[in-house]
Amino acid sequence: MHRPDLPRIRDLVFVGGGHTHALVLRSWGMKPVAGVRLTLINPGPTAPYSGMLPGHIAGHYDRAALEIDLVRLARFAGARIVLGAVEGIDLQAQRLHVPGRAPIAYDIASLDVGITSRMDALPGFADHATPAKPLETFARRWEEFCAGHGAARIAVIGGGVVGAELALACAHRMKTLGRDASVTVIDRGQVLGAASPAVQRRLMAAMADHGIAAMADTPVAEVRAGGVLLETGRMVEADFIIGAAGAVPHPWLAETGLAIERGYVSVDATLRSVSHPTIYGAGDCVHLTHAPRPKAGVYAVRAAPILFHNLRAEVAGGPRKTFRPQKDFLKLISLGRKSALAEKSGIALSGPAMWRWKNRIDQGFMDRFRDLPQPPVRALPHPAASGLATLLDGPAPCGGCGAKLGAAALAPLTTLSPARGDVMTGIGDDAAVLSIGGTRQAVSTDHIRAFADDPVLVARAAALHAMGDLWAMGARPETALAQIILPRLSPELQARTMAEMMEAARDVFAAEGVQIIGGHSSMGAEAVVGFTVMGAVDGAPIGLDGARPGDALILTRPLGIGTVLAAEMQGRAAGDDVAWVWTMMTTPQADAARLLAPAAHAMTDVTGFGLAGHLGAMCRASGLGAEIILGAVPVLPAALKLAEAGVRSSLHADNQTAMAGQIDRIDDARAMLLHDPQTCGGLLAAVPEGAAPGLVGSIRALGHDAAIIGHLITGPAHIALIAD
Repeated sequence: MHRPDLPRIRDLVFVGGGHTHALVLRSWGMKPVAGVRLTLINPGPTAPYSGMLPGHIAGHYDRAALEIDLVRLARFAGARIVLGAVEGIDLQAQRLHVPGRAPIAYDIASLDVGITSRMDALPGFADHATPAKPLETFARRWEEFCAGHGAARIAVIGGGVVGAELALACAHRMKTLGRDASVTVIDRGQVLGAASPAVQRRLMAAMADHGIAAMADTPVAEVRAGGVLLETGRMVEADFIIGAAGAVPHPWLAETGLAIERGYVSVDATLRSVSHPTIYGAGDCVHLTHAPRPKAGVYAVRAAPILFHNLRAEVAGGPRKTFRPQKDFLKLISLGRKSALAEKSGIALSGPAMWRWKNRIDQGFMDRFRDLPQPPVRALPHPAASGLATLLDGPAPCGGCGAKLGAAALAPLTTLSPARGDVMTGIGDDAAVLSIGGTRQAVSTDHIRAFADDPVLVARAAALHAMGDLWAMGARPETALAQIILPRLSPELQARTMAEMMEAARDVFAAEGVQIIGGHSSMGAEAVVGFTVMGAVDGAPIGLDGARPGDALILTRPLGIGTVLAAEMQGRAAGDDVAWVWTMMTTPQADAARLLAPAAHAMTDVTGFGLAGHLGAMCRASGLGAEIILGAVPVLPAALKLAEAGVRSSLHADNQTAMAGQIDRIDDARAMLLHDPQTCGGLLAAVPEGAAPGLVGSIRALGHDAAIIGHLITGPAHIALIAD
């Protein structure tokens, strides 16, 4: 089990979430090396398992069935995950370049980025065709195509085994959807020419049985909207065009300075680069210099135990092992319907039994990632104070609320009151506004614990979270002070982490015209990032006490951030959903605030106390009640499902207790999310009822999921919930 209390002193970075890396990360989670900081860099939060892609195309599996959840896997392995694509390596400085962020340093890096079926040299391919790899893009576009209606014309460029397998899957799927389909396989040479005679005969028969046309010795001249133009001048009409004419390595690998063979990274028998000992590699992106083999998933899977052992040896010492790939392997090829072809050593069998065999193997592989082992529970020392076990049984402080204190612990703050005449705001307002020399200056401070291990992601969210208080007051942020707490790391890793954090924060602040002018740093048990932000208030500050009866309530962002992040910490949230929350949290809302400020009578940002807590504060300050239309409150669909399953952020119970008697009690998942703490939550504004629809339309046009959720009423400071 990963020990977060031990300092990390070396950076091991996995570039790409291919099959080999996924298996290594799983093994690392069960047998970690203390002192190593793991990083996984991948373009998306999931990685599809290529063996089940034909089954997905044919409709046998849904998309989730073939996706390895890398966010969940990284959490299990104790790794930070960076969602982005590496586009270069500085081998001398040992830095990886990911667009949009500071370079990521490594001591040891491993490459498993796969290959691509892009044919950019073919005119029109990039605009009108879909490569079979990367699989993420292909699966998404195929789903969109299947959602259509009417006759389907499909062309597959490339007549190898992959092209034939994809064509069979496409034909079967169209048949099950009741759509007339024409499927054509086009190859500049012989269709299935590289396959063994037994495989060729059976696949050609299967294609004929599905009505698939095979065009051999037919070079393609151009891909156009609506079809494929052949060099003969003939046009093959097609609405969906697949590129499967042999996968190629990613072009950026050849520009790294690594030893390369035909575009693939050359590695030795230990899977280490033959030219640079700090680089390892596996999967389709490498060339095995000691035992060249064709590109096949079986080698990626078989390489995983060797790579795992050798990476451990690199960071902890010890001898390395040799990878000895077999010369031949079992090939299992889908035939569209639930039938498959099995071939090894020239012997081929086909039929439903072979598909069941293949499905059992594929499901067994995916089960390794669906059912990750539970980490052992660390026993309490003996003796322990009475009540300690009960406290630890509750939810651990989660990132969704920044691990903030509950309302009860903050009660002493309510006894504080401004005594100076230049303080224009009171306790509870989002920011303090000071009158200085005839100008109005807003100041607020905020910080969050690391809800993820990526310092760039946390720094971006913390910067926006801190500015949210000023935006809610109608202020214009201008300067910021940083407060950074880093966990115990080696001096080199501390410098790397600080560089990533501060560059990310500078970029976020600079986009809003804010300059970081200083700050403070220290070491603690975990990473905490905060900022004190100061800015100008051009008009009267917008507080909590200006709301009027009849005002409409606008919320600019869905609820559920705390629930999703709490579920992620528990390994219960889908990676796609987590990635969406991360994107939302790092999206600025200054544009929405600028639209709302001129019209808002009162405004706040929804953060740790949840929508109910922050709306309750507005009601109390303004001496009004509120009516909320529960069905109108935007919520994250994933959060709603998780709430229905009983997932709660660690601050949820305190928030609900603090609002007891001040809000209607409804035992409904959506109502529960009203108490969900938010980090980088939406703005809540009270605006004139007549202006609300236009404002919501304008805010939604900016890309925010804004909604009118209710209105304010005359009466006691109570929130009434209307079911619909």
